[in-house]
Amino acid sequence: MQESIINDILQNVSSLPLDEQDFIVQTINKRIHEVRRNEIAERSKEAENNYNTGNVTSGTVSDLMKKI
Repeated sequence: MQESIINDILQNVSSLPLDEQDFIVQTINKRIHEVRRNEIAERSKEAENNYNTGNVTSGTVSDLMKKI
């Protein structure tokens, strides 16, 4: 995103009353957390699939280093 667009957005938000600015911050934070939760859920599904199909290994750090 261009810096000028971000500055325009920040200036517009700054012109709002404090309670509305707080609402915007809370809303953005919730959206970011939701995106992160979805990313974690997708990664979890991928890891579970790898486990179920046998695409994982287990062992000690030494075992892993030997395989590398």
